[in-house]
Amino acid sequence: MNIHSSEALFEKANQFIPGGVNSPVRAFKAVGGTPLFIKSARGPYIYDEDDNQYIELINSWGPMILGHCNELIEKAVSDALQHSFSFGAPTRKEVEMAERIVSMVPSVEKVRMVNSGTEATMSAIRVARGFTGRDKIIKFEGCYHGHGDSFLIAAGSGAATFGAPDSPGVTKGVAQDTLTAPYNDLEAVQQLVDANPKQIAALIIEPVVGNMGCVLPEPGFLEGLRSLCDKEGIVLIFDEVMTGFRLSKGGAQERFGVIPDMTTLGKIIGGGMPVGAYGGKEEIMNCVSPAGPVYQAGTLSGNPIAMSAGLAMLEYLHDHAEVYLTLDNSGVKLTQGFRKSMEKLGVEYSINQIGSMYTLFFTNEKVYNFTSAKTSDLSLYGRYFHAMLRRGVYLGPSQFESMFLSTALNDALLEQVIQANDDALNEILA
Repeated sequence: MNIHSSEALFEKANQFIPGGVNSPVRAFKAVGGTPLFIKSARGPYIYDEDDNQYIELINSWGPMILGHCNELIEKAVSDALQHSFSFGAPTRKEVEMAERIVSMVPSVEKVRMVNSGTEATMSAIRVARGFTGRDKIIKFEGCYHGHGDSFLIAAGSGAATFGAPDSPGVTKGVAQDTLTAPYNDLEAVQQLVDANPKQIAALIIEPVVGNMGCVLPEPGFLEGLRSLCDKEGIVLIFDEVMTGFRLSKGGAQERFGVIPDMTTLGKIIGGGMPVGAYGGKEEIMNCVSPAGPVYQAGTLSGNPIAMSAGLAMLEYLHDHAEVYLTLDNSGVKLTQGFRKSMEKLGVEYSINQIGSMYTLFFTNEKVYNFTSAKTSDLSLYGRYFHAMLRRGVYLGPSQFESMFLSTALNDALLEQVIQANDDALNEILA
C-alpha cells in the first residue's frame, strides 16, 4: 500500500488548514498515522490519491445507504445541474422534499430545510426555547449534536451542578443553560428535571448513539423520556442525523415506536450532499419565521442540487422496503463473523449492532453509555484500524464511531471483511 501522495498532501494541508483537515476526526489523531486523502468512490469502494482501493464501512458517516455514486442519485444531480446551482428562491423540489419527509417520518408535520445537521440541531433548540419560553436544555454524555455552543458542554458533578464548557470559546452563560445526563439513565434525567422545575425547554438525544460508538437505548429508556417530557411540558427532540432513513423508512422513532416532538435530520436527505432539516409538530414549527417569531434563515437552504439528490434517495427508500431487510441482514452477518473471530482468539470485546450500524469495542464490558465505552483499549483499536487498512478495509479512524453499511456490500464482500478482521487480529495479537 503506497500512501506517498496522502503524506505529501497532509504536509501541505497543515500549512493552510488548522490541523490539516476540515473536521477533526479526519486527522487520524485517535489511531495515529497519516490520514488518507480520497480521490473517488463507487459502490462499496473508495480510492485514495495513490489509487489504493478500500472496502468502505463509513459511507460518508451514514448517507451513502445505496453505496457511492448510485446511478439514480447521479442522474438526479446531473438533471438538476442543467438548471443552475442555486437560486436563493423557492423551488418545486423543496416542496416535494418536505412532502416526502412528512410522509415518512412519524413526528414531522412541518419541516424546514437547512444546510447541515449542526444547523438543524441549533435551530431546533432555538425553536423549542421559543415555543416553551424556557431556557435550559438536557443533553446526554457522549451524544454529539454538532458543534453548536449549547452542545459542547461537559457534565457537572450532580443534578444541581451546571456543566462546564468543553471547548474554549463557549461561554459560562451558555453552559449554565445546558444540563447533562448519562445516556440510558432515566433516574439521572428525573433528578435534573426535579432540580430545575419548569425551566427545561428541551431534551435532545440520539435515539441510537453514533458518536461514542454505536450505543443502543436500553428497553424502556426512550419510552421513559417520552413520558417524562409529556409530564413536564418539555420538547423531546430526536437527533436522527445518523439514524433517520437508515434504521427504517421512518428512522429510529419508527423502529422503536417512540415519537418525539421534533426531529433533526442531516446528510442522508441530500444523498450525501450538504443538507439538513428540522421538523416536528405543526404547533411548534409554526413558531418559525416567517410563520412565527423564532428567526432562522439561510441563502442555500433547500439548495436545488441537494434537494434533487435527496429526493431521489428518499423516493427509492420509500418504494423499496427490501433495502432495510438487506441492510439488517448485512449488519447481522458481519457482526456474527466478527464475534467468531474474537471468541476464537480470546480477545476482550463488545459489539453493538442495530440494522446497518455497528461498533466493535475492545472491552469486555457491556457498552451502554459513554463511561462504559471509555473502558475500551484505544491503543489496540489503533493497531486494529491500521491492520484492517493494510487489508483494504477502511474503518472509522476512532474507537468512538459507528460504522455504516450500504446495500453495495454483497455477501462476498462481507466475507472478505470478516476474513480481513480475522487476519488483522492475528497480526496485532502475534
